[in-house]
Amino acid sequence: MIGVDLHTHSSFSDGELSPEFLLQKAAEHNIRMLALTDHDTMQGNDIAAQHAKAYDIDFIQGVEISSWWHRPNTRKTYSVHIVALNMQNLLPMQKLLIKQKQLRAERALLICEKLQKILKTDFLPDVRALVDGHDDRITRSHIAKTLLKHRVVSRMQQAFDRFLKEGKAAYVPFMGVELPEAIEIIHQSQGVAVLAHPTKYDLSATNIRYLIELFAQANGDAVELPPVNEAISSRQMIDREVEKFGLKVSIGSDFHGSHMPWLTLGKVPQLKAGQQGIWESFRLDG
Repeated sequence: MIGVDLHTHSSFSDGELSPEFLLQKAAEHNIRMLALTDHDTMQGNDIAAQHAKAYDIDFIQGVEISSWWHRPNTRKTYSVHIVALNMQNLLPMQKLLIKQKQLRAERALLICEKLQKILKTDFLPDVRALVDGHDDRITRSHIAKTLLKHRVVSRMQQAFDRFLKEGKAAYVPFMGVELPEAIEIIHQSQGVAVLAHPTKYDLSATNIRYLIELFAQANGDAVELPPVNEAISSRQMIDREVEKFGLKVSIGSDFHGSHMPWLTLGKVPQLKAGQQGIWESFRLDG
């Protein structure tokens, strides 16, 4: 649906733009409803909400929770992101985010320690400079930017491919809140839980289907539809699982900024016949 974008990032996590300029850009793209969903922080939401009023944009309180899940009888865990939207009681979520931010800071330090051992360089001061010294705002993208600055890599994706993604020498898993608990806390916050970009976790089709089933069993509310540039088969699979479990759908660009040019603000997939957008039930001020 044109005019709705429920997955965006600002400079309060790994996005390029401040909340103020994110809303300005949203207005330029004729977005009428926008959610700011930074990673494990809602610090930019109040700023974004104020600027949304100036542009007559319906602003949705949001955050992207780093979570994990596993299959029974296996030790392997998988990361997953759960987007929380339209929360009316922020206290339960704020309590969770305190814990999440502490874990995020600890993870960032461990990654930088590993890189220092591998590359014989302490990158932490430069990484911290990107987040004004707030370790709990460090993401792997900030670390990748620093490696690019030091010419360890020639592009950001190379930093992930060589060091930062799962299976590589500097990878550290984020063991935050487990998926069912994340959903429960979102519901305690009187919000809705959305399974973010289910086809972007390097999972097999079997595991993607299992993840959606697990999400549905945990009373998740909606699944984010794959972007328009993904294979038709991926979209068809998600459509089938959404229908199978009676889930609503969400749409978002996952916009970060110019360093991820393939993610364009406001560029979201269209709903198929019979699908219900999660935003249709949102409670909006006024």
